Amino acid sequence: MYTPAHYKNENQEELHEFIHHNGFGILVSLVNKELWATHIPLILTPDNKLWGHISLGNKQSKSLPDGEEVMVIFTGPHAYISSSWYDHENVPTWNYIAVHVYGKVRTVEGEELIESLRQLTNKYEKNSAHPVSVDTMSKKYLDTQMHGILGIEITIDRMEANYKLSQNRDEKNHTHIISELEKRKDENSVAVAKAMKKYGHRNKPK
Repeated sequence: MYTPAHYKNENQEELHEFIHHNGFGILVSLVNKELWATHIPLILTPDNKLWGHISLGNKQSKSLPDGEEVMVIFTGPHAYISSSWYDHENVPTWNYIAVHVYGKVRTVEGEELIESLRQLTNKYEKNSAHPVSVDTMSKKYLDTQMHGILGIEITIDRMEANYKLSQNRDEKNHTHIISELEKRKDENSVAVAKAMKKYGHRNKPK
């Protein structure tokens, strides 16, 4: 991923936190020598691995031999930045956060797959009024569902992160961009403004 030095984030703790809060990723691999992408929820384990699963009806499930390198794309808030917000002539742009994860895949079955499903379900059900749990499903039903999926574990080799948050702007323009984003009040713009406050000038070019 093309990432200018002032947009790069190499703080592993922050990248892990980002993946935790933006866990709906895009799994990319080669299928019959063609790029293939699947949108799936993934969970990051304490030992730096990603757990997830895909449908056996998906062609990608037939092209993920153990040891195959894959890429997973995680995206966060993004927003259009109007050049009318600057105090000088310039071009419009887009602010965003994106993390690319590279690693080798391994098939997960049996108790490992059940644990993967348990952790994934518990993560997203925790705020439900009546949480669904793998542990309360009948064995017959769970077995039937598991026969239709391929469980995967991705051991992370490296991560690349682009936090493009107007670090190349001076303090006056940077502050004004935040103000204009907050005026929009849509979820993405507000989230980008918040991220700019947190990260925006950390890697500002000298």
